[in-house]
Formats: sequence, structure tokens, C-alpha cells
Amino acid sequence: MKAFVVAGLIWFAGVLSGLALPVTPAKSAELLMLEQPGCSWCVRWNEEIGVVYAKTPEGQRAPLRRVDITDDWPGDLADVRPERLTPTFILVENGREVARLRGYPGEHFFWPLLAEMLEKLPSPLN
Repeated sequence: MKAFVVAGLIWFAGVLSGLALPVTPAKSAELLMLEQPGCSWCVRWNEEIGVVYAKTPEGQRAPLRRVDITDDWPGDLADVRPERLTPTFILVENGREVARLRGYPGEHFFWPLLAEMLEKLPSPLN
């Protein structure tokens, strides 16, 4: 019985020590959409792709992050070169640019081009 109590205390101490470890969020890929007020192609993308993007496998792999180019460039994107053309889509992983698509070529071309961009990411299992 004494061994059982000791084993239980050791297990409980392990659980408590695990709770004390700092948790750092995993960095992952994201798709930046550079946009600006008055961008008609941005509106078109929102109507054709934006309404479903988050629900797609692509949207799960690289969630959308909107960046208004008329605002200050975000500090966490210091390693990503800004762009003046909107919309521009920049695939980023761990704060570094992986691929870039300037403009919106329409929904029939967007998905295959995005797939090519996503192929440049390391496998999720790596």
C-alpha cells in the first residue's frame, strides 16, 4: 500500500510540473493578403474566395491574415518585403516569405497557383 501511495505522489508531482512548463505557441504558415481601400480586385477575391477560404484545406494549412498597405507595416513581418500592388498574396512561415502571388487572376487560376505556393512549405510532419 505504501508503494502505491508513493507512486501516486510521484505521478501527481509529474502532472503539476507539467502544468508549470511555459507554453509557446507553435509558429505556422499563414497567407498574407495585402489589400487597400478601394481595391476592386480585393472585393472580387472576397466574393469569390474569401467567403470559403477559411473552410478549405488550404485555409487550414495557411490561415488568412489581412494586411492593409495604407497602415504601418507590421513589426512581426520585418523579413517580408512590402508590396504596393493589391491584392498580393504572400505565403509566410515563421515570419519568412515562402512564395508570393501578385494580383488576383480569378478563382479558376487562384486555387492551382495557391497549391503551387503551398507545395513550397515543409511537410506538416517535418
